[in-house]
Order: sequence, then C-alpha cells, then structure tokens
Amino acid sequence: MSYFPNRGFDWETLSSIEGGFNPNRLKDALELADTFESPWPYDLDAAGSVPGLTDIEKAPYNEVLGPYKPRGRNNGCILKGGKIAAQWGNVDQVDMTFSIAKSYLSILTGIAIGDDLITDVDALVSKTVKTGEFDSEQNASITWRHLLDQTSEWEGTLWDKPDLIDRNRQVGARADNSKKGEHRDLQKPGSFYEYNDVRVNLLALSLLHAFRRPLPEVLKERIMDPIGASENWVWNGYRNSYVEIDGKLLQSVPGGTHWGGGIQISTMDHARFALMVHNNGEWNGNHLLPKGWCQSLHKPSKVNEGYGFLWWLNTNEANWPGCPTNSYAAIGAGTSIIWINPDDDMIVIARWINDEKITQLLSTFIQAQN
Repeated sequence: MSYFPNRGFDWETLSSIEGGFNPNRLKDALELADTFESPWPYDLDAAGSVPGLTDIEKAPYNEVLGPYKPRGRNNGCILKGGKIAAQWGNVDQVDMTFSIAKSYLSILTGIAIGDDLITDVDALVSKTVKTGEFDSEQNASITWRHLLDQTSEWEGTLWDKPDLIDRNRQVGARADNSKKGEHRDLQKPGSFYEYNDVRVNLLALSLLHAFRRPLPEVLKERIMDPIGASENWVWNGYRNSYVEIDGKLLQSVPGGTHWGGGIQISTMDHARFALMVHNNGEWNGNHLLPKGWCQSLHKPSKVNEGYGFLWWLNTNEANWPGCPTNSYAAIGAGTSIIWINPDDDMIVIARWINDEKITQLLSTFIQAQN
C-alpha cells in the first residue's frame, strides 16, 4: 500500500537500508550530488539575463515581464515508496522552477477534461477559446493534444512575445541554439515537435478560458491543498497577461520563468505533487484526476518518442542513457528535475543541478541501491 505524508512536516523517513540502498554508496551519491551545483547566477535580476534564454534573444523580445527570485543552492530528496529515503541541502527553500510549471499545466488539463470543460484531448481548442488566437488557417486545426505534446505549430504573438522567438529552439546539455528565433516554415499542427514557450503560455491562457478562474486558484483547490502542500508556493503571471472573462480581469500565468513569473515552490511541495502523479492521480484514497490521465502523460507522442504531455520520457533511453526506459520527468532550466522511476518506486527531486550532470546524478542514485 502506498504511503502518503500528512500535511506539514510530518513525513516518515527510511534508513538507507530500509529504502533498499547500500549505506556507503548512498552517502557517496549524496556527497557527489552536492557537488553538481548549477553554474547559473544566484540572482537573475542582478545578472540581467537568463542563461541560454534571454541572453541570446534580441530586444525587445527578451524583455522581462514577470518577477524573478534569487535562488538557493543545490538541494534535493529521494522518495522510496513515498517515504523520504534521503535528502541534501535546504529542501524547504522556495525557488523558481522554470519549465516544471509546464508539467503542472498538464495536470490542470486533466482536471478540465474530468470536469467536462474540455471534451477530450483531440478536441479543437477553438471550441473553447473564442478570442481570436485560433481563427487563422494555420491555427484553426490545433487540438489540446497538440498544445500538450508541443506540436501545435501555432503562429502568432502572445503577451508581446511572437512564437518566432522560440522557433528552431533546442533544449538540453548539448543544445545548439544558433538559429533560435530565425524563420522556419511552419508545418501542419501535429506533425512537427518544437519546444516553444510562447505556445505553452497559450495553453495556459486556453485553460484559463476553460476554467474561467485563475489557474493558481484551481491548482490550490484541486491539487495542492488535497495533497497537503504548504502555503508557500506561488504562481506569478506577467504584468501584461490579463484578460477579461465574465466581466472580471484575470491574470494568465506562464508555463515557465523564461521571461519571469512562473511557479516558485519548495522541493518538498514538488515531492508531494510527484507522489500524486506516481500514484496515478490518487492521494490517500482520493482520486484527484480522471482515471488514466497520469498514464497518458508519459505516453510517447507520435512525433517525439522522448516527450509526452509536457513530461520528458526515456523511451529507448532517449534522455537518460542507462536509466529505466519507463522513467519520466518534469524538467526546468537551471536545472531542476522531478524524476519518477516506477520500476524502483523511486522519486528524485533535484534543484539547481548542472544540466550536464543530470544523467550521472540519476544513474548514481540507481546504482546506490542494493
């Protein structure tokens, strides 16, 4: 039977042996993890740009629209069977989490489908959003699936950011972004994968139209409060991301912190979220998500076997060579990761890790097991 922690800090721990680890290997792994510090600056406001993002974008499209927050040091935890098997650093530090917010959007999409606000993932988004974003010939055939697996090929400008800014973008430790922001002929929606923050922000806006309520309110009510998360997390929008719905001015939130804003949250609140996803949307007997939704998150898309519904996959070891092929993760620049390994009933939350060390980090934890 799965373990679910109570609200607050009452979370059961395991000794290394109880967690199935070799004590010496786990100790060495944790010491190694602590050396994998991200090279990113601690204060992005003071630095004046985000590495690999706004620092390579042309003005005015690199303009910051939401708040940043000074970051803490490298930290993380390991769950086995839902219990804390190990941790390092300050796991209660509330930090920016960049594109892990995308994976939270995938959960909100499941809630919208479960509430019949969206008929299904293959429904046209234009049936829900009537404000012009999906009126053009290029955009009219876009479905929720296309937004979730980043194959929408949406064309337009949102919150003063044109989709062109992230065309030709690559992600990962060896990404080549020399052509990022350059013209590329658009393909038919559903036929081409591209990691594009403008289009993910469009998913967030579309969900706002579906719920007709601010997404942070929905997330708190339907997920974060039921799983016993703290009151310390926030999800900030942009200064210009307000829309009028039902006579009220509501702020749309971004699926990351590329241009500021996004989710700021602790490692242990991430851990609760991950445990809920790992348990297929269930928390201590309560079904928070539609049946089967969490399994659909890590089903490979037709265009990119290493990507699901805003979650990274390891199909054919596409992302983490040597790690289980059914493991999957939410990842944010910087780098932060929520990694779920169903084979070993293991969850790893790691914050501010050197991107080039992620696979080594995960492999080291796997090898620390008996």
